[in-house]
Amino acid sequence: MLRVEGLSAGYGAVQVLRGVGFEARAGEVTCIMGRNGAGKTTLMRAVMGLLPALAGEVRLDGRKVSDLPAHQVPKEGIGYVPQGRRLFGPLSVAENLQIGLLTRGRGAAVRDHVLSLFPRLRERLDQTSATLSGGEQQMLAIARALCLEPKVLLLDEPTEGLQPSMIGLIREVVMGLKAEGVAVVLVEQKVEAVLRMADQVVFLDRGEVAEVQPVAALRADPRPFRDHVGV
Repeated sequence: MLRVEGLSAGYGAVQVLRGVGFEARAGEVTCIMGRNGAGKTTLMRAVMGLLPALAGEVRLDGRKVSDLPAHQVPKEGIGYVPQGRRLFGPLSVAENLQIGLLTRGRGAAVRDHVLSLFPRLRERLDQTSATLSGGEQQMLAIARALCLEPKVLLLDEPTEGLQPSMIGLIREVVMGLKAEGVAVVLVEQKVEAVLRMADQVVFLDRGEVAEVQPVAALRADPRPFRDHVGV
């Protein structure tokens, strides 16, 4: 389980997050929602140690990870797919996957399992990642993170700009990870996708948690979407 407690972070003198707290449990999908500028991406970066915490902490299965240097956080079992994918463009699909495998010392069996989720990547192992389509690059970014065999997977708007068939594939993978017991933390703005995938929604408003709602309650009363996301 990932537990975020009283987390504050920002950029230089600009504080973005103010005392954010939530839990992401194994085998559940937690969606982070809020208007533009609410602090969603900043939260992801702070959990990964890419931004130093001004206050608060992040714990994975009870172990504090917020004091670790950023390159150590993935080794603890937290995978991250940032907005914009951040692939190693000049490297091949296979080389990008190998980097993910090396992070936690995983081997061929893990790679085969990941490629079974994204069979299109198996056909493109020797292709330079920068030449893939946008949807294929998103597949590769997720596949590389899964090569860690993560306990927690952070996804920052993974369906943004993708065609419906690719969105459906990513949704299937997320639901498969949920069934395997992975805790998924997903930044997503599409209400329909959230209602279909999530177990709970954390609404951010100006860097603070406005409310946390189970999806069952949001189906009955969708007003928080209007209040905190504007849809």
